[in-house]
Amino acid sequence: MGCRKHDEESGSCVCDAVTAIKKAQDEVDNNGRGDCRNNCFNSLLSPNGNNNGLDTVPFILQTKKGEYFYSVGAIGRNDCFQTIFFRVESVDEDNCCATLSMLRPDSDLDFDKCCVDPTSICDVDELERTRYCIEVDLDCFCSIQCLDPNLVGDIDHHCK
Repeated sequence: MGCRKHDEESGSCVCDAVTAIKKAQDEVDNNGRGDCRNNCFNSLLSPNGNNNGLDTVPFILQTKKGEYFYSVGAIGRNDCFQTIFFRVESVDEDNCCATLSMLRPDSDLDFDKCCVDPTSICDVDELERTRYCIEVDLDCFCSIQCLDPNLVGDIDHHCK
């Protein structure tokens, strides 16, 4: 379960948001919902109703304890990195599980024991798509924050 109990009618807000992001990425369409600049249901991919060529809505997840969820990519290589930034690649709506690709930040994130130092997140100016993916249970998260698609560099690395 997520932060609150839910049933088939109410769903999971994080699962619903990730599913909506996936659909928006697939359609690169203006769905016109919401007034927040970083609303996951807002038209982040085409804010003026025009196709701006962007196909990634980067996002950050937080755990039930309020900590940023992170993962490590390129383990065993000299370009190993830690990230809290993700792109949805696929969602199993029945089980609320998703395949997320890791987005590599252009600056290192600072960690204090187990958790990322939030001030180091402000140093990130660009995210790079990678081929490194993880499988997650979306019910394990309490919040999702969508970021500006313009943060993601234009490269062809992604999971299938």
